Amino acid sequence: MSRPEVHQCECLHCQQETSYPDQELHRQMNLLLSRLDEQQRRWYVAVESNRLGAGEDRLLAQITGLDEKTIQRGRKELAGELAERPEQHVRLPGAGRPRAEKKDPALESTLDGLVQPETAGNPMSAQKWVRSSLRHLSQRLEDMGHPASPPTVGRLLRKLGYSLRVNVKKQEASAAHPDRQQQFEVIQGQKQVFQAAGWPIISVDTKKKELIGNFKNAGRAWGQEAEAVNVHDFPHDALMRAVPYGIYDVSSKCGSVYVGSSADTPEFAVTALARWWEEEGQQRFPTAKELLILADAGGSNGCRSRSFKLHLQEQLSDCYGLSVTVCHYPTGCSKWNPIEHRLFSQISLNWAGKPLRSLDTMLNYIRGTTTQTGLTVRAACLDATFEKGQKVSDDQMQQLNVEHHSVCRQWNYTIRPRLAVFSEAAHTSEPI
Repeated sequence: MSRPEVHQCECLHCQQETSYPDQELHRQMNLLLSRLDEQQRRWYVAVESNRLGAGEDRLLAQITGLDEKTIQRGRKELAGELAERPEQHVRLPGAGRPRAEKKDPALESTLDGLVQPETAGNPMSAQKWVRSSLRHLSQRLEDMGHPASPPTVGRLLRKLGYSLRVNVKKQEASAAHPDRQQQFEVIQGQKQVFQAAGWPIISVDTKKKELIGNFKNAGRAWGQEAEAVNVHDFPHDALMRAVPYGIYDVSSKCGSVYVGSSADTPEFAVTALARWWEEEGQQRFPTAKELLILADAGGSNGCRSRSFKLHLQEQLSDCYGLSVTVCHYPTGCSKWNPIEHRLFSQISLNWAGKPLRSLDTMLNYIRGTTTQTGLTVRAACLDATFEKGQKVSDDQMQQLNVEHHSVCRQWNYTIRPRLAVFSEAAHTSEPI
């Protein structure tokens, strides 16, 4: 560790080669000052100034290297019993260079726009993270005319709600899909096209199934005492098993959750989508003929599900004359689906630590979910029974008007209305 530099006295006597009685005193004063912080140096020299008299400030400035105004400031602070000085910090709050976002007001919003397309999150908490490194984001900001160091980028990300993660050993080692990054670029490109055209973009998924009854709900809630719940979470003790299917409108920050009590099937998922379009989508986008759906690669809305495509064709595309484009996130990448960290995480936080003793209780917690950024959520029940194991034949698949995209075909496709079927449905269809 390098030793601090000791100031050399510049008074007239010490500059002369002849011995002077106070030379050793001046040397020791500067040695002591080299080990003090800036406010302690100021106060020590102020004590010497009070001892010698204010007229000796120029001499003390020559001996110690401190400016005369600094010495005067030290005397003023001592006279006030150091009342205005913080105990834990050397400098007053706000001292130092202004922060980057103060010099560049557009920096924070620019960074937020950069990371939004690659934001991932935990559906059970408010934790969020991004794929790019701080250094990479810093370089991209500089290229856009908003220079910011990697530490500054990290601080701003924490301010925006992002956090560092550690690796957790939870799965067997497997190679990432070679088209993974390309699919993220495809999704971002589709979102930009739909946003520019003013067409609806929705993010969909099934939230964790919940047992309705006197069961423990993960998390903590304020209260004078803990609520008593069942010791065991046996399904046969539940009133029902609720299956929440969520739909998040990316442009309007509105969420809808349709809760079923049957199986989580492709028919259930598309029935929820058709009901959303009937009740909300048509009113919000009255002239739209295109719809973009962002979904996971698996589950009831999986990319390999024939039944999902069949019901999209029959219940959404043919019934409403919609061209439905579906983009699936690569396998294992559901955390980047916007609904996970923009809707599901907020619902989980809202009912954390609170038993879902009835379906109405669950629906009320969902409806009461809001954020400072303007999130609103609707909730409704889907009472129908949906059977598992529906088979779709090759002949049925050939009758669908499905076009797979040229890039990442397994994850991207558009289902267009079959004109004859749509014309007939337009005259006979009834609200769902």
